[in-house]
Amino acid sequence: MAIRGSLLEASLPDVLQLLAMGQKTGVLSIGDRSNFGYIYFDRGRISYARIVNRRDRLGDILEKSGIITTQQLNDAIAAQSRTRNKLLGEILLERGYLTEEELHHYVRLQIEEAVYFLFTWTQGTFSFDVDVTPDDQPVLVSITPESLLLEGARRVDEWSLIEKKVPGFDSVFEFDRARLTTSGATLTPDEERLARLIDGRRDVDALVEGSGMGEFEVGKAIYGLVTAGFAHRVGRSRPPEHVKREVRVEEHRNLGVAFYKARMLTEAVREFVRVQELLPQDAHASFFLGLIDLRQEQWESAAERLGGAASLPDARYAVHHNLAYALERLGRLDEAAAALDRALECGGADDPQVRTSLGVLALKRGDIGLAETAFAAARPQWGTHNPSAAWFHYATLSAALAGELDRALSIVTDGLAVYPREATLYNTLATVQERRGDVRAATDAANRGLREDSNLAPLHKNLGDSLYRAGRYDQAIAAYERALACNEDLGSDVYFKLGNIRYKRRERAEAIACWQRALTLDPDNELVRTNLDLVRTVGSS
Repeated sequence: MAIRGSLLEASLPDVLQLLAMGQKTGVLSIGDRSNFGYIYFDRGRISYARIVNRRDRLGDILEKSGIITTQQLNDAIAAQSRTRNKLLGEILLERGYLTEEELHHYVRLQIEEAVYFLFTWTQGTFSFDVDVTPDDQPVLVSITPESLLLEGARRVDEWSLIEKKVPGFDSVFEFDRARLTTSGATLTPDEERLARLIDGRRDVDALVEGSGMGEFEVGKAIYGLVTAGFAHRVGRSRPPEHVKREVRVEEHRNLGVAFYKARMLTEAVREFVRVQELLPQDAHASFFLGLIDLRQEQWESAAERLGGAASLPDARYAVHHNLAYALERLGRLDEAAAALDRALECGGADDPQVRTSLGVLALKRGDIGLAETAFAAARPQWGTHNPSAAWFHYATLSAALAGELDRALSIVTDGLAVYPREATLYNTLATVQERRGDVRAATDAANRGLREDSNLAPLHKNLGDSLYRAGRYDQAIAAYERALACNEDLGSDVYFKLGNIRYKRRERAEAIACWQRALTLDPDNELVRTNLDLVRTVGSS
């Protein structure tokens, strides 16, 4: 369960101390209207940190420290631009430009600098999500938060002084080299590095980028130069309007993605709407707004937004794939099939998620043979990774519907070995065990799933089915009523069995009410209609 709050009520150092004391594992997301950062924890220790819209400074730090040359850094950056999903540190390591020990040391410095910068944020919100780990980060560290708090507090105090001379990152300064020469003063290496870059045109952001130094280091050096009279502020930067718009679009887009990943959906919507205001035809914004609609189960809106993104000529297969999901949830199965076909044509043929969706759609259309083929094709596409929980769930259902209950049991058992806390898979296991006639095993599976998620209506329903089959009617009624409390439109089968139990207990009016509700949900259910006709005939004779 996420922990959320305001930095006005709880400072970031206080939050870090609480997470450290509780030995928490997960990600702390910190954001305000224009900034966003992450701090990952592993059993109370910081393992990674990152700030969105902030340049990766690892290469700059390594160059400044003399570990790599400027040419080596440029070569690695060029190689990174040609390689998907490869971090700069990995490339430098592969090329032998630095040792693994050096990489770990400087990644740690980079993470510490990110945390120190986050300490300067005094407003905004934070959110902690448990058991979330960094994606595709080959180098993680283990830092006690307490070891950063003292230095962080010192920097926060100094930053309040720096801001008096450096009021914003758009500030532009000039440097008085003649006055420095006349004074005979000696600059620090950081001050000298900046002095060569300060030209009356570059703002502080540009100085940070050009120097390879951190924000705090740049601010501190400028503060010293201004205080000594060697530099003075001449105004604020004003980039050309088209450049300014492109920068704003990129910033809002990056923030939107970060908010989306942190499940801060209201904030994510705000950022993507801003992107659309600046760039109305932006496919990226439409895609993510559609994903947010999917998460909120707003199927019509999701289909409209994703449909718009899918109509653009450069739409990627993920757009068509998610559009298919929205259409499938709306019951527009033929359109969903067409969207999946487009996903395959656009490069999704090798994506096991797309193949899994093909199998799910085939199940919903009653084509068990096609479903079996799709799930079998998806399995090897996962490679060395485990299939998703959804694949295990639907592949199990497909095998069960094909009449191969032992194979279905094997699939769902394998799935639970990978996802031991996935309530949906326990529900699937309960369904398979009940079909196999093992009422006790079905009951045990349903109860285990309810310990993981007590609000999952199908689990209560399957527990009720097992109890119904065992003739334990009082307990079955309780389970069915809990299922309906979670979802009153769960299905006609629940009301049908409740009506049967009520009739067995000679509760005629209640039985009729249950069967009528079942018929409302499924007007073609002849068995329910027969029961109603029978009880009414008996009642009138």
